[in-house]
Amino acid sequence: MTRERKTLHIKTFGCQMNVYDSERMAEVLAPLGYELVKEPREADLLILNTCHIREKAAEKVYSELGRLRQLKDGRARDGEDTLIAVAGCVAQAEGTEIVSRSCIVDLVIGPQSYQRLPQLLEQHAKARKPIVETEFPAEGKFEQLPQGRTRAKAPTAFLTIQEGCDKFCTFCVVPYTRGVEYSRPVIQVEAEARRLAEAGVKEITLLGQNVNAYHGEGPDGDAWPLAKLLGLLAQIEGLERLRYTTSHPRDMDDGLIAAHRDIEALMPYLHLPFQSGSDRILKAMNRKHTRRDYIELVAKIRAARPDIALSSDVIVGYPGESDADFEDTLALVDEVGFAQAYSFKYSCRPGTPAAAAEDQVAEELKSERLQRLQALIERQKSSFNAGFLNVTMPILLEGKGRKTGQLVGRSPYLQPVHAMGQEDLIGTIARVEISGVGTNSLDGDILRLAQSGPERDRLL
Repeated sequence: MTRERKTLHIKTFGCQMNVYDSERMAEVLAPLGYELVKEPREADLLILNTCHIREKAAEKVYSELGRLRQLKDGRARDGEDTLIAVAGCVAQAEGTEIVSRSCIVDLVIGPQSYQRLPQLLEQHAKARKPIVETEFPAEGKFEQLPQGRTRAKAPTAFLTIQEGCDKFCTFCVVPYTRGVEYSRPVIQVEAEARRLAEAGVKEITLLGQNVNAYHGEGPDGDAWPLAKLLGLLAQIEGLERLRYTTSHPRDMDDGLIAAHRDIEALMPYLHLPFQSGSDRILKAMNRKHTRRDYIELVAKIRAARPDIALSSDVIVGYPGESDADFEDTLALVDEVGFAQAYSFKYSCRPGTPAAAAEDQVAEELKSERLQRLQALIERQKSSFNAGFLNVTMPILLEGKGRKTGQLVGRSPYLQPVHAMGQEDLIGTIARVEISGVGTNSLDGDILRLAQSGPERDRLL
């Protein structure tokens, strides 16, 4: 295909891994002349990078396609062609159903195939009919992605190191849309992390559907656990902060717990979903851990890193959940204490075992339980944030805030922090004294730049 200027718009739904995937899709298409534009109506190629986690995910995509039909028809009347692609997990789950239900779709691309976008576009141009690509060639995907990275758009970046999941929780579609667990080789991850650091990135978040199950091949030929990979990445010059998400309690081993104690660049924030506080529901979910397992695990983590902040995922209204089961969940949240948590009403995912359960919980009851749970979580979040009033923290300043002269950054605990300062401070880590606590963020005053070295982020 000849290189000429073309326009590209990517609308990203869902998780951080989709954000990463969208960035890589843009990089794959750049050699063909595609440049990103903000408005869909300006795009020669429009990609919907979809997520299948939320309720009625597929229907929301079809609704979006309905709105895009007018855009495509309008451009066609002006003599301009718009290609529309559906990518991501809904693409994987729905496959040919998408092109059957929507005549405007030109490409359907699963999350393991987006590296082949140039070839698929060429195939479409020749065939002049929709192309559906939903295979699972995970092992070859990352090797085929562009190796160079341009100047970083922000001082933070995501880096996918693991995909898929072998846990088969009964409510989850990930094993069916992302496939079995696959971990990228250590040398490949290290090389991408170095390129990001050279491009100006100060903080990397390692991503995976089950990231702490990472077992990528190391340069010594052995499978490396996540803790060993973190230790290697922490040595990269210019890379000052490391995070990872999402984790499973069953894969939180002693080595990874020790990494939170020993690796200065590893931030004191851990997202560790427990999903339910009821052993009966956890067994039905096939979570492979108990309530007591989770509480004891948290105790070990806090013993290693006393200032660590925890976040979690919680589902209410799983099929068969009784009042007593829900009270167990509330009690677990109360006992553990979280800096924040994401809570959801259970919703059926076609093809998962839980979707076929007969004892579905009424929507009204799920809503009432969710409201009670979120009220407790919000109280814990407010209490956690209030504890930082008048405390000085190292804040990585990531960009401009909404107000004139305002900057926004993140604390080691992932809290958004607003402070007044010059734009040339973006990309630096500053000592900020917290002067105000809002509902979802903190306000502060920049005192000075932090001293060099990741040890500045230890707040013990």
